[in-house]
Amino acid sequence: MSDQPFSGLKVLDMSWVMVGPTVARYLADYGATVVRVESTLKVDATRTLPPFKDGVSGVDRSAFYTTVNANKRGLALDLTHPRARELVLALARWADVVLESFTPRVMRSWGFTYEALSAVKPDIVMVSTCLFGQNGPDAEFAGYGNLSAAACGFVELIGWPDRDPAGPFGAYTDYVAPKFIAAALLAALDHRRRTGQGQYIDAAQAEAALHFIAPAILECTAAGRIPSRVGNRCADAAPHGVYRCAGEDRWVAIAVHDEEQWLSFCRATGNEEWLADPRFAGLAARKENEDALDTLIGDWTEEREPLEIERLLQAACVPAHAVWPPGEMKEELQLAHRGHFVEVNHPKLGPVAIERSRFALGRGERSEYFPGPGYGQDNDFVLREILGLGEKEVAELESCGALR
Repeated sequence: MSDQPFSGLKVLDMSWVMVGPTVARYLADYGATVVRVESTLKVDATRTLPPFKDGVSGVDRSAFYTTVNANKRGLALDLTHPRARELVLALARWADVVLESFTPRVMRSWGFTYEALSAVKPDIVMVSTCLFGQNGPDAEFAGYGNLSAAACGFVELIGWPDRDPAGPFGAYTDYVAPKFIAAALLAALDHRRRTGQGQYIDAAQAEAALHFIAPAILECTAAGRIPSRVGNRCADAAPHGVYRCAGEDRWVAIAVHDEEQWLSFCRATGNEEWLADPRFAGLAARKENEDALDTLIGDWTEEREPLEIERLLQAACVPAHAVWPPGEMKEELQLAHRGHFVEVNHPKLGPVAIERSRFALGRGERSEYFPGPGYGQDNDFVLREILGLGEKEVAELESCGALR
């Protein structure tokens, strides 16, 4: 018997892009059997996103898709076809969990509401996740996490005060929401285990991220101040920024939060004369003279390598870290030590790197990882082994156009 915590859990993953597939991957990483439904007629956006293996684009070449959907089985279905919809209902009878991430009208148009699925599997746990939830004036708003980040106020806060808003990197809520959805899903599964009752989870991705902007909301509602972008600076720390280092496009992040750290910073960098400079005597003074302070620090950092500065300041108990270019993350010592990246054999691309599980449980770590599936890669396994269909039935499904 497997010691993986989700061994035996069966998941029908009808979601796409980032949020739903990430939640399903959490389960797949620790033993769940996940069947991912896609259609060649409507390409998942992650298949079109770079980086691509060897810089060559293609629906099976995206590193993004390959890692987000690792450890899943792939089934190609044209859900506009009645026979394909029959297969979905059959998979719902098999599944413990159904995940979807469309706008509300999509699943309704196919007849796959929670009420319909629970009619064929009364204890099913279903998760619906979209930007703004299943009801309300914005429920049908279709888009990605960069849009919900804008709607929640994050974009206004990120960037430089004399420039247009830059926003957090990427589709911010796409990266935040899966953690909270996974927690809600595990709670629902525990409830099901104890009571035999299914659950329906309506997860609005914007709401899953909104609490991270709580300090700015409080500043506005309690103090009447509308916060805006301040670059890399922080009201409670100085210096606080990202500073250019020796080399091409090399940087280090440094944060000094209190006087003890300021003392350690000046001593570690060999700039003890800054301690006697009245411009920097206390946080309030350093904030008032932050431009001058950043210039001095930049003059010091640009003559040194990022890792040299990181080690020097960390040894002095000053928060600092080299800024790693994404292409070099595999060489970062902490990630390498934890084996965060693993090499898998892609059937079309050969050896490729994907991320291992984002967290390590005390037991049940997967012994083998495999990349996100190609279109219909596991049609035979799902139809024959999971649904128990025979040769004639599979042939009919192929000939009628349901499997595409």
